[in-house]
Amino acid sequence: MFEHYLRAWELSADGEPIVTPGSHLLPVRWKGVPAMLKIAHTPEEKLGGRLLSWWAGDGAARVFAHDHTAVLMERATGPGSLMRMALNGQDDEASQIACATLARLHAPRVSPPEGLVGLDEWFRSLWHAAEQEGGALRDCAATARTLLAAQQEVVVLHGDCHHDNILDFGPRGWLAIDPKRVMGERGYDYANLICNPDLPTSSDPLRFSRQVGVIALAAGLSRPRLLQWVVAHAGLSAAWFLEDQERERAMIELQVARLAQQALAQGAGE
Repeated sequence: MFEHYLRAWELSADGEPIVTPGSHLLPVRWKGVPAMLKIAHTPEEKLGGRLLSWWAGDGAARVFAHDHTAVLMERATGPGSLMRMALNGQDDEASQIACATLARLHAPRVSPPEGLVGLDEWFRSLWHAAEQEGGALRDCAATARTLLAAQQEVVVLHGDCHHDNILDFGPRGWLAIDPKRVMGERGYDYANLICNPDLPTSSDPLRFSRQVGVIALAAGLSRPRLLQWVVAHAGLSAAWFLEDQERERAMIELQVARLAQQALAQGAGE
């Protein structure tokens, strides 16, 4: 699978292959520089490579070469980890780093790549789950529809910004990898920092309340608007888990949605 690109781009393998649901990756060296070769297998992953190239290394990993299937990008070699920070007393700092990275990605640029989808389409799994399951998912879908009917500050989004998709690139700082193919209100990108299902503390009420405040301030978002996006995205994430038959993980996401709904209700009553 990798041989064609190893020859064509004059690469040498520098580690073991990594397999994800949508791609195969191989650590390589390119002109003596550590790099990562990623071969995509889905339209979403293929467009993600083009989006990385469009960002031109500003807030995202720099792309050295790409075609319709593969991308050769710089490899993160720094020792830092936002996930480790978030779990070891530096949650505020991790959120602030992520927000600063997203701000770079959201900066105005001309001619975005073709093939991006709007958030209305991105949320289609939630619409289906709300019809099938009702209850909390229906409430999340109602909030999402309200937001999508009046989007603000529409930008090209990362689409999957969480603690393991912003990496330490040493002298180049913290940069994003693995974007999706979404365009919409910039507030959506910040919700995943709170909902991140891989973060064991995501549904902890104290962590939730503090990080909503930290992220709203760092991102320049109103707290109620961010909380609404958390409700919407938590519902969407739960819908994706239900599609994968992971009901327990879906329920954790709905716990986060309830925390956001409670915070919104308390704010309305003040």
